[in-house]
Amino acid sequence: MDLYTLVKLAHVLGATVLLGTGAGIAFFMLMAHRTGQPALIAHTVRIVVVADTVFTATAVIAQPVTGAILAHMVGYPLLSGWIGLSLILYVVTGLCWLPVVWIQLKLRDIADEAVRLAAPLPPRYFRLFRLWFVLGFPAFAAVTAILWLMIAKPSF
Repeated sequence: MDLYTLVKLAHVLGATVLLGTGAGIAFFMLMAHRTGQPALIAHTVRIVVVADTVFTATAVIAQPVTGAILAHMVGYPLLSGWIGLSLILYVVTGLCWLPVVWIQLKLRDIADEAVRLAAPLPPRYFRLFRLWFVLGFPAFAAVTAILWLMIAKPSF
């Protein structure tokens, strides 16, 4: 396998991890939330935080690195055309993901506190969960659009 193919494989795997982990996390968080059980929610969010750290954060770092290497190898300009638009969408994704990580930590702490006190989840949990849920839509749409741009490579 040549270097270009190896870097491209790493880039495609990173994109797959971003989309797949994001979708998986959203699914498991939503399913746990729907139970209304603080212990289950706390447990799920703890796992989600680990998954975001291990998988999403690794892919977030690898994507621009492998993408820049590929663009350089092929001779594409980084800041124009479909690559430039991909980078803008990547920033949009990051602007949604960073607060989501913070929210997940807060949701975990709130659910842990409810378990410790044997109390129901407080209103703050539900407000934060709604914000977490809403932020997922533009992030998911942006990642999906980036994947389309990577595949279609439209000329602008």
